[in-house]
Amino acid sequence: MRRQELLRVRGRSVAWLPPLLLLVAIAVADYHTIGEFRMISWIVLVPAIAASICGVRGTALFAVLSLVTYVVADSAWPHEYRAGRADFVLVALGGILATLACAIRVRDERRALHMGDVTDTIRRTVLRPLPDGWGGLDHAGVYLTADAHARVGGDFYDIQPGPHGTRVLVGDVQGKGLGAVEAAAALLGTFREAAYHEADLATVAERLETRMTRHRGHTVALGRSDGDRFATAVLLAFPDDDQEAVDVLLFGHEPPLAVGRGGVRTLSAGAGLPLGFRGLAPGPAEIRRWRISGDETLLLVTDGVTETRDGTGAFYPLADELARAVAEDPGTAGPARLAAFVRDGTLRHGGGHLVDDTTVFAVRRRARCEAPEGGRSRP
Repeated sequence: MRRQELLRVRGRSVAWLPPLLLLVAIAVADYHTIGEFRMISWIVLVPAIAASICGVRGTALFAVLSLVTYVVADSAWPHEYRAGRADFVLVALGGILATLACAIRVRDERRALHMGDVTDTIRRTVLRPLPDGWGGLDHAGVYLTADAHARVGGDFYDIQPGPHGTRVLVGDVQGKGLGAVEAAAALLGTFREAAYHEADLATVAERLETRMTRHRGHTVALGRSDGDRFATAVLLAFPDDDQEAVDVLLFGHEPPLAVGRGGVRTLSAGAGLPLGFRGLAPGPAEIRRWRISGDETLLLVTDGVTETRDGTGAFYPLADELARAVAEDPGTAGPARLAAFVRDGTLRHGGGHLVDDTTVFAVRRRARCEAPEGGRSRP
């Protein structure tokens, strides 16, 4: 179906043109050559080509046209080589098989398009589209899966504005496959509710930990083998009452980087354990507040960036590359340019090969008079 979309001129399909030109060329060649030109060796290609680019009815039509053309050409020049009944049967059989092959191709393409639509729906559910300025933040995200055919994996991110400020979550579920997607969806669902309703960021963290534990228990009860999953994450909070502050809480994840005209600095916090491991070290999560300037963008990445290696085995030097780029062009610190820079640098460093799902998410406060919060204009 999408092949036919590509074979269009001014909005009209021209998928029928290649097999028709081939059919005409075969007939002309047969007319201008003598008996050594075996038309049957070529005319069976016409329905075969039609089967690869046309629909079922178009392929069936070319199968009939090929047989008619063969019969007419064979009868028009009686002094040349005359085909036997077996040749006619072969042309007819070739057309039938081409039509059947086309029907299978169209069915598989429709199924693939349907599965693509389902996958896109899952991706929009897990990684919902974020409006510009959502929660008072300028943001830009890049999401790349290690599997070139997949559209969603275990990485996740979101922004949730609410009455207690705007919260941001970026994380990475251990493992791959649908199990990782399920865990990411469970954590994001909890984050969207807790980040809106809970005033205390530590309570949001506790809710995330509880959700991960419950999800693991559910998978174990189902008898699945992925009941030991965990997730690393970084949780940020932008309080409404302090425009130059951000609270950082880490769950075994890489700390965010503050990138601005002054360079690159790491906003560290307590190391923290990944979500799902709180039982190993009970107690409240450590939250650290940092001061950020208006021109600084916070960069959050998953290990698909930090663990990318080049041909020599060296890791991608993210902080050094960012410092060099910002020194040369301070505009690189903007969220969109920053996310694109890290994406390109990661792919270049890894030679275009990703060993893990890769997420790059950049956020920066908007000027207070410009930033909408949860669909409401701010004073």
